[in-house]
Amino acid sequence: MNQYVKQYQQASIETASREQILIMLYDGAIQFLNKAKIAMQNKNIEEQNNNLIAAQNIIQEFINSLDHEIAPQLAQNLQSLYEYFLRRLIFANIKRKIEPIDEVLKYLKSLKMTWEKAIRMAQAEAESKETVASNGDDYYDSVSDNDDDDEEDDEDDEE
Repeated sequence: MNQYVKQYQQASIETASREQILIMLYDGAIQFLNKAKIAMQNKNIEEQNNNLIAAQNIIQEFINSLDHEIAPQLAQNLQSLYEYFLRRLIFANIKRKIEPIDEVLKYLKSLKMTWEKAIRMAQAEAESKETVASNGDDYYDSVSDNDDDDEEDDEDDEE
């Protein structure tokens, strides 16, 4: 791979948010599984194995990054699902079967879409809170400006 492409990819990862990295990992797992399917169809066992292992490594990283403190039930459910994916991919690799790969692909694509939607909703909520906060500042600024005008009016009344 071109060294400039590698540098660009490295910079993209280093500057990405946690949410962006999550989506990149889902994309990576999906790409590896698609490559594994092609390799399997072409009877290229080494490439099949390498791509399935790469996808499994990403799924293992999903497991490792689960936070069981914040949402224990959600984390446990996701861990069980990810472990199921790992078992299915190991089975696909050993038995050289495409069906388990297709099954995991379907779930990964669905999870990716769910995470993307959740991220958009969280961003919209954060932007909404920022707008309310900044509008609140504008409101208080205008109220304090009016208070200054009232003081000037009071001075005019005294004269």
